[in-house]
Amino acid sequence: MAAPQVPGELLDRLATARHVVVLTGAGVSAESGVPTFRDAQTGLWSRFRPEQLATVAAFESDPPTVWAWYEWRRDLVGKAEPNPGHLALARLEALVPRLTLVTQNVDGLHRRAGSRDPIEFHGNLFENRCLDCGLQADDVPRPCPSPPRCIACRGWIRPGVVWFGEAIPAAALARSFAAAEDCDLFLSVGTSAEVYPAAGLALAAKRHGATLVEVNPLPTSLARHADFVLSAASGTALPAMCDALARRVEVNIHAR
Repeated sequence: MAAPQVPGELLDRLATARHVVVLTGAGVSAESGVPTFRDAQTGLWSRFRPEQLATVAAFESDPPTVWAWYEWRRDLVGKAEPNPGHLALARLEALVPRLTLVTQNVDGLHRRAGSRDPIEFHGNLFENRCLDCGLQADDVPRPCPSPPRCIACRGWIRPGVVWFGEAIPAAALARSFAAAEDCDLFLSVGTSAEVYPAAGLALAAKRHGATLVEVNPLPTSLARHADFVLSAASGTALPAMCDALARRVEVNIHAR
């Protein structure tokens, strides 16, 4: 797919932005070959719906089965590499005074691409913590065929993701909305803009006067609120945006 033309006015607003917030969703990871959460299960897992394996109740009822499914997912996701969209967002951090990256994805690809401090709204697939006391478990080996026990309380160690019925971690929620309400430009990238509370970030930014930009191959319900819509995959739109912005910044530097 050809890179879209980036409007000059959008580049002007990016070039003068004091704080940019980016929200990414499953579409960004899909470009790296990461299957979406609700993609059809395969092999041994074809008899399960993902929602059956992503709750506290499921884990408490059958820790080995739920753990095994997450180990399978880790194997799948671990083969993926950051794509040009991930790399462009890491590059964008150096082109604007301040950037806050919020991701709904749990694959860790933004970190691997070089983004310094992404807010992982739904946790991280490769992290673990105790189900009972919440202690972070950083020393779990891989592969790990069965769920280990917590060294502090002997509770089960669980994947460090947000399950159905669980609240978004308070710190991630507070940081994300504070950033959205402070920014002057908000990029919604590769997300359906339908899953709350993450979907509320873009409109919170808009209410506080930010320029709203949607980057998605097909317009979502957010498009009617957006100031700019780039109908393209993130892996083509974001590098084009960064290249154009870098040229604009370089011209401004030489003009001084």
